[in-house]
Amino acid sequence: MAQHVLGVILARGGSQGLPGKNALPLAGRPVIEWTIRAAQAARLLDDICLTSDMPAALQSARAHKITTIDRPANLATHQAAVDATVRHAVEAYQRAHPTPTHIAILYGNVPVRPPHVIDRAVECLLRTGADSVRSMSPVGKFHPDWMHRLEGDRLTPLRQNSIHRRQDLEPLAYHDGAVVAVTRAALFHAAADDPHAFFGEDRRGILSNGHVVDIDTDLDLKLAEAILNANAEQAVTVEASGAHR
Repeated sequence: MAQHVLGVILARGGSQGLPGKNALPLAGRPVIEWTIRAAQAARLLDDICLTSDMPAALQSARAHKITTIDRPANLATHQAAVDATVRHAVEAYQRAHPTPTHIAILYGNVPVRPPHVIDRAVECLLRTGADSVRSMSPVGKFHPDWMHRLEGDRLTPLRQNSIHRRQDLEPLAYHDGAVVAVTRAALFHAAADDPHAFFGEDRRGILSNGHVVDIDTDLDLKLAEAILNANAEQAVTVEASGAHR
């Protein structure tokens, strides 16, 4: 089978935290369009599709010449599994397009991603032959060694330790949602009783090396706005500086 890397953008209409978040205005365009633009800028994606039950998101995708998949109601609930939704999108896409060998999963409610993070994840997947590659960010001050269980007013350390300097914490990272790259084989051999099974046996990660904002609340939206506006101002400053050399 010839290699074909497909970017699948997920844009569910419902949201318990921030209803209709994928269509909300953000720094001059709908939230979903930031992910569409990031996908279109990725060099290693051979094609892109968007799966949604949300008319506004589907319209945005069509305006950008992206294949759209109508997501069925049973895959548009907050309980619906990501891997089941992506499998449905891949199966619908391949009816009229080449069969994907690798898939980059992109959440539509993540409008802030570092440049090139999609390509870096796909490149790692292709180079290593792994089953999956996820983008990761350092845990920072929300580290397990500084977490406690609070039972009433009694504190119990999650992990027993006496670490008081951030520099002494074990380096840990969490999946930040910027991108998940998987092979078709891993995606379609997932176990029904394990929502993480589609990551496969050989699971890799890359550091995103920049801001990633996953929008679930109004505060997330404000943070994304601030970062995107700051990035735009920085780009204008750099461009102006180059013009005066």
